[in-house]
Amino acid sequence: MTSYLGDLNYDHGEHAAVGVLITNVGSPSAPTTSALRSYLKQFLSDPRVIENQGLGWKLLLHGLILQTRPKQSAKAYQDVWTDDGSPLLNIVRSQAEGIGVLLRERIGSPIHVAVGMGYGSPSVAHALSELKLSGCRRILVLPLFPQYAAATVGSTFDAVAKTLSSWRWVPEFRMITHYHDNQAYITALANSVQEYWSKEGEPDRLLLSFHGLPRRTLDAGDPYHCQCQKTARLLKEAIQFSEENIYLTFQSRFGKELWLKPYTDATLTAWGASGVGRVDVLCPGFSADCLETLEEIGDENRGYFLNAGGGILNYIPALNDRPDHLAMLAGVIEQNIHGWVTKAADWNAAQQQRAADETRSRAEHMQAHEPHS
Repeated sequence: MTSYLGDLNYDHGEHAAVGVLITNVGSPSAPTTSALRSYLKQFLSDPRVIENQGLGWKLLLHGLILQTRPKQSAKAYQDVWTDDGSPLLNIVRSQAEGIGVLLRERIGSPIHVAVGMGYGSPSVAHALSELKLSGCRRILVLPLFPQYAAATVGSTFDAVAKTLSSWRWVPEFRMITHYHDNQAYITALANSVQEYWSKEGEPDRLLLSFHGLPRRTLDAGDPYHCQCQKTARLLKEAIQFSEENIYLTFQSRFGKELWLKPYTDATLTAWGASGVGRVDVLCPGFSADCLETLEEIGDENRGYFLNAGGGILNYIPALNDRPDHLAMLAGVIEQNIHGWVTKAADWNAAQQQRAADETRSRAEHMQAHEPHS
């Protein structure tokens, strides 16, 4: 027998609020082998991440990968871990806080922002429960992945749907699936590059490194590759730099199958061998700095370039909680909750309270006159 989660003590006079769920991939709870084993097990067991999982994959995952990779990954996480914990989680929380401030300045209606991670903690289910307890009857989901991929945005939808399928009162629901060509997003990226160059000078080449995916995902209809290409094209047009010296590559390969090309590590190795003096790397697909940017680009790939004979490799930080980034994200949210909220200038708190009090009074009156057995 199926049992659904309901509100046992619903307040008929409460203001129905709008909830915004901010999501990202997630992080392990600690930079330890045991924490990485738990995190990677959850991550690599997701059919959105590893498709068509059969007995062979399960044997490989539990028999080899989870016995060897957690120790290697733990060492990498130790290099980027902060006194406050995961850099990704800390940045996403800062982003959510900043977005919440901006939204409350613009919107009079009750609105709440929560953070949920696809893997690890806090989970998507926990964040949705937080919004539910705050009286949110309308929920907008914003996965912080500018380019859509089934492995990221698709998995976020799955996690949200799984949780909402257990609720008795399902909220109104909207989801943003991409913002790869949003002009404010492109402008923020261009601003971050130009500001970095104003302090450090211009490089010989600018590398735009996006997270990679297996080539078969493109062949199967995933729009990720095309959206990365469009982001790169728009960014080339926005940056005051010769377009022939801006390149697009894909990083973070896993396994032996063919992935989207060209590869970041192979490109940087070849550039180093050819004697390129300075390369700056920007990762437009990452909304917040994490292991893949701080360690994989800033350490591992820098090593490939320098060891091959290259001169200098600089990593330009992700947009993180830059004001222009937060303003862009708040703007995308505001556009997508149109019709759900009232602008701050038009919000009449006293009028809303009177309406809520009248609703509560009518409900109490009806309860008082219900027949008793």
